[in-house]
Amino acid sequence: MDQEKQREEAQAAEELQEEYKAGEEPQAGDNVENQENAGEEPEAEAESEAQEQAEEETQQSQGEEAEAEEKEADGGKSFFKKKKKEDKKELRIAELEDRVKRQLAEFENFRNRTEKEKSHMYEVGARDVIEKMLPVVDNFERGLAAVPEDQKSDPFVEGMDKIYKQLMTTLSELGVAPIEAVGQEFDPNFHNAVMHVEDEELGENMVTEEFQKGYLYKETVIRHSMVKVAN
Repeated sequence: MDQEKQREEAQAAEELQEEYKAGEEPQAGDNVENQENAGEEPEAEAESEAQEQAEEETQQSQGEEAEAEEKEADGGKSFFKKKKKEDKKELRIAELEDRVKRQLAEFENFRNRTEKEKSHMYEVGARDVIEKMLPVVDNFERGLAAVPEDQKSDPFVEGMDKIYKQLMTTLSELGVAPIEAVGQEFDPNFHNAVMHVEDEELGENMVTEEFQKGYLYKETVIRHSMVKVAN
C-alpha cells in the first residue's frame, strides 16, 4: 500500500511538474517575443529617425538649391536692371549732347544772322545819310565851278574849296566813290542816259557828257550818273 501510494504521489508530482513546465513554456515564449519586440522597437525608431533626418537633409538641400537659384535669378535680374539703367543713362546723355549741339548751332546761326542784319541796317542807314548829303556836294561843285578865275585866290573861295575837299575825303573814308562816266562806254548799271547825240568822231554808245555825278557806296550804286550818250 505504501508503495502504491508513493507511486501515486510520485506520479502526481510528475504531473504537477509537467503542468508547471507546460504553464511556464508559454510565458517563456512570451518573454522571447517581448524581447524580440523590444529589440525591434529601437531599430524601427532608429530607422524612422534616420528617414526623418534624411528627409530633413533632402528638404534642406532642396531649400539651399532653391535659394541659390533665386539668388542667381536675382543676380541676373539686377545685372539686366543695371545694364538697362546704364543704357537709359547713355541715351539721356546722347539726347542732352544732341540738344546742346543743336542749341549751339542755332546760336551760331542767330549770331551770324544778327551780324548780317546789323551790317545791312548800318549800310542802309549810311546810304540814306550819304544820299541826302550828295545834293550838298553838288552845290559845292556848282558854286566852285561858277567862281571866275581871277577870284579863285579869294580867301572865301579858298575856304569853300577846303571844306569841299574835306567833305569828299570823309566820304571816301566811309567807302563813297564817284562813278566814272565821261569817255566810258555806257553801262545802264551805272549810267542814266537823258540825252542822245550823233557824232561820227565818237565811238558807239560812248558817254560824252555828265550832267550829274553818280556815286558808289561799297560797290553799291547810291545814285546813277546822269549822262549824254553818243551814237
